[in-house]
Amino acid sequence: MDKRQFKDRVYTILSGLVKAMANPHRLEIIDLLGQGERSVEEIAAETGMSIANASQHLQVLKQSNLVQIKRNGNFILYRLANDNVYKSWKDLREIGMESLEEVKKIVKDFREKKSSFEPMRMDDLLSRMESSNIILLDVRPEQEFKAGHIPKAINIPIDQLPGRIGELKRSKRYVAYCRGPFCVFADDAVQFLTEKGFKANRLEEGYPDWKIKFQAETVR
Repeated sequence: MDKRQFKDRVYTILSGLVKAMANPHRLEIIDLLGQGERSVEEIAAETGMSIANASQHLQVLKQSNLVQIKRNGNFILYRLANDNVYKSWKDLREIGMESLEEVKKIVKDFREKKSSFEPMRMDDLLSRMESSNIILLDVRPEQEFKAGHIPKAINIPIDQLPGRIGELKRSKRYVAYCRGPFCVFADDAVQFLTEKGFKANRLEEGYPDWKIKFQAETVR
């Protein structure tokens, strides 16, 4: 094998990996599985796809070793092959948010509508977490919170927030987070809290982003 053949083979194989991810439904599945393992039925329900369609996309990701399966009795659960799969999606997402004006506009317009257009970044959160006035609010479903969450966060799933608002104090500032920048749970929470007279921001990133950042700093 000469130099040209070597490069052609490597780049061809890697382009197949990119091709497996180059689909909006599969990107959303990767984003979702960053929160924890899911059955095909759960993935279909979360993404608005049919079970058959979700299964087809999962098979493409599995064939490229981007997801793995785990058997739990009669159920099959899907999960990301490793944290680098989510990190590759995170890097792509950040390139898009920084470089593509259309993405910036969509996100900006949506957040202005939800009164959450001034998100707090992870670095700002880490520098302010020592303040007793800041309460980190995880508004994801309970099962995702139990699978992993940012330290010191309290969990009130978005669908429970109206019934549990009595647990919150207006003297505090709440920073709501969910699955990541394109998850709308945190935007809904900020809109609801501000309408009720609370001080609230959304965190730009989600738990998987915190996990990756924390692991990187630990390695250093």
